[in-house]
Amino acid sequence: MNTGVNVCASSYGTVQWPDIDWPQCIRNVRRLQMRIVKATQEGRWNKVKVLQRLLTGSFSGKALAVKRVTENQGKRTAGVDRQLWSTVNRRAKLTHFEG
Repeated sequence: MNTGVNVCASSYGTVQWPDIDWPQCIRNVRRLQMRIVKATQEGRWNKVKVLQRLLTGSFSGKALAVKRVTENQGKRTAGVDRQLWSTVNRRAKLTHFEG
């Protein structure tokens, strides 16, 4: 059935780094993590695998991971790639959206 409405995969293509709703990102990640724990406790391993992929591929998961790495006490220490992610544009590029 064709509804005539264009639907895209992600609406985060033009989000600026400072405009991210961080409390919402944290809620999304925590909710997925709780679902992973529940599926693990129930022994639903296929569900665990699907949820893990959903978490690692989600915008919230990527943005929160970059935020945690770039805003902690070791943020001035270069990683294995010998790069510092100190600018907003660099952080945005790492999560695959423009900043």
